[in-house]
Amino acid sequence: MPDTIQQQVRAYIRENFLMGAQDLEFGDTDSLLDRHIVDSTGILELILYLEEAFGVRVLDAEMVPENLDSLNAIAGFVQRKQAAGVDA
Repeated sequence: MPDTIQQQVRAYIRENFLMGAQDLEFGDTDSLLDRHIVDSTGILELILYLEEAFGVRVLDAEMVPENLDSLNAIAGFVQRKQAAGVDA
């Protein structure tokens, strides 16, 4: 069974922002910014990952916490983008 979007993004964040640290846990609804897991520059890196890994295009107007600040928000955003088409 393929990993969920949340699992894939968690693995990416753990590898790229937490340097593989397994002891720092964060839930699917935790704010990545409030928990200081990802900073503003990290959000841009995360967006590049989402675009490459999931075949979506993130528009400037979509770069808001409602879309990108938790694993659940990211998964919902990616699913909506995929349903709407790559260039939506």
